Amino acid sequence: MSALYGTYARSDLAFERGEGVRLFDQHGTRYLDFHSGIAVNALGHAHPHMVESLQAAACKVWHTSNVFTIPEQEKLAQRLVDNTFADAVFFTNSGTEAVECAIKTARHHYWAKGETERSDIIAFTGAFHGRTMGAIAAGGNPSYLEGFGTPLAGFKHTAPGDLAAVEALIDDKTCAILIEPVQGEGGVTAMSVEFMRGLRALCDTHGLLLVLDEVQCGYGRSGRFFAYDYAEIEPDIMAVAKGIGGGFPLGACLAKGEAAKSMVPGTHGSTYGGNPLACAMGNAVLDVMLEPGFFAHVEEMGNKLAWHMQQLQQRFPQYVLDVRGKGLLAGIKITPPVRDFVARLRDDHHMLAQGAGENVLRLLPPLIVTEAEIAEAAETLAAAFEAIDRETATA
Repeated sequence: MSALYGTYARSDLAFERGEGVRLFDQHGTRYLDFHSGIAVNALGHAHPHMVESLQAAACKVWHTSNVFTIPEQEKLAQRLVDNTFADAVFFTNSGTEAVECAIKTARHHYWAKGETERSDIIAFTGAFHGRTMGAIAAGGNPSYLEGFGTPLAGFKHTAPGDLAAVEALIDDKTCAILIEPVQGEGGVTAMSVEFMRGLRALCDTHGLLLVLDEVQCGYGRSGRFFAYDYAEIEPDIMAVAKGIGGGFPLGACLAKGEAAKSMVPGTHGSTYGGNPLACAMGNAVLDVMLEPGFFAHVEEMGNKLAWHMQQLQQRFPQYVLDVRGKGLLAGIKITPPVRDFVARLRDDHHMLAQGAGENVLRLLPPLIVTEAEIAEAAETLAAAFEAIDRETATA
């Protein structure tokens, strides 16, 4: 019996090594990884620059404390500021901590201005913002809230896509709107350009902060460095993680100067967040991602993946109901139970994928994936559907 908490329905499968978009289990069996540790392994497995950077950093200082200057952290923060909307960065260990920092930053901004009653945040159904008490309250999903007492107050929810419904929730206590430009866990739902622009306009009109959760859809996953770029808008605050460390635990909250100004010593902190080892890996990821052509490759591969999924929908309309997503955050709504289908892909076809939302199969390959590997994934999905056909015919 495992000594671990029983919070995961774990497979017995264990991996010993990886290479690019492949993982190898304890028996040497090779798997096609369209899971990426839930969108974390952005550069795949054992990327040479990542390995070299980790080895070099491991010979130096692993951890000090944020009471000292950390040069690798300063460098990573400046690179993020130089390549985004932000003026300031706070580093965390995870996405949910980045969201917590974003919530605190938004609320504290108005408190410092003397608008102490202004702390409510409008969020959206279908969202997933993490597992802390603040993040599950922001997400509003009853299945994540159940059993943990009274949810943290100050969040209002509405379905995404309806600007009039959002505006109806705004009052003199509202401080921010929080949204994922592409919902991952909630079913791989991409927000329209019009809706994102409309939210920016509502925030400008009513003096609110626009807070984006790009923990999953950010860091190149959408085909741009960050998904907000598709709408040609800028947020005031943004939470990022997953791909930022390429597999090393790291997250960040980015903010414009005015939004971050009130976060002075004592307002927030982190023991491990942004330590030298983590930021060395964060800088190694950016070394690769900021090379010319990287995001163009992701966008191109995202289009290839979408095309193959559309072909599957035409070929298997009885199993594929919808194709959705953005870039290499792709989803197909299927009729077979998604948990069973994920297990079938893993056990019978040696392909790793992830479920999401209302029976959606989520495909999250490393951003270095090739067209040939995408075609292989599509062929594997087709083989799985064909197997279901054969089983149904003989039942």
